[in-house]
Amino acid sequence: MTGPRAAVVGVGNRYRRDDGVGLAAVEALRGSPPGGVRLACVDGEPTRLLDAWDGVPLAVVVDAALCRPAHPGTVHRAVVAAGALDAAQAAGAASSHGLGLPEAVELGRILERLPDRLVLLTVEAADVGLGDGLTPAVAAALPEVVAAIRRELASAATP
Repeated sequence: MTGPRAAVVGVGNRYRRDDGVGLAAVEALRGSPPGGVRLACVDGEPTRLLDAWDGVPLAVVVDAALCRPAHPGTVHRAVVAAGALDAAQAAGAASSHGLGLPEAVELGRILERLPDRLVLLTVEAADVGLGDGLTPAVAAALPEVVAAIRRELASAATP
């Protein structure tokens, strides 16, 4: 038996409002999980990210981002090319975690533990303060995020 063909990794903390959008996206997929796909929720710690995407050719990571100027609910897509996040793609956004995806990518590159293709979907957050539940703008973006994940998985399945 072969391993999973992809991983979808939700990053965040459900008790920090919009920071839970990645976790909510993974939970939405659990209702009708894509075949051959590992679903994981992590807090953003780099080694947990490495473990979540270990051994798959495609990883789709969903996280919240704090942007200036902010447009809560806006979804951004970036692809890690040649083992590094393109600075232009990441400009204007910062993870809502102290350490996170950029550090995980660098560590994965050094340890040769990056997937062949790494897609980052970030959702602009309105509020990452203490509290449960997504703000209305971010909650409204959730179907778009789930559809984007499914498109990424479908494109990877097409020869």
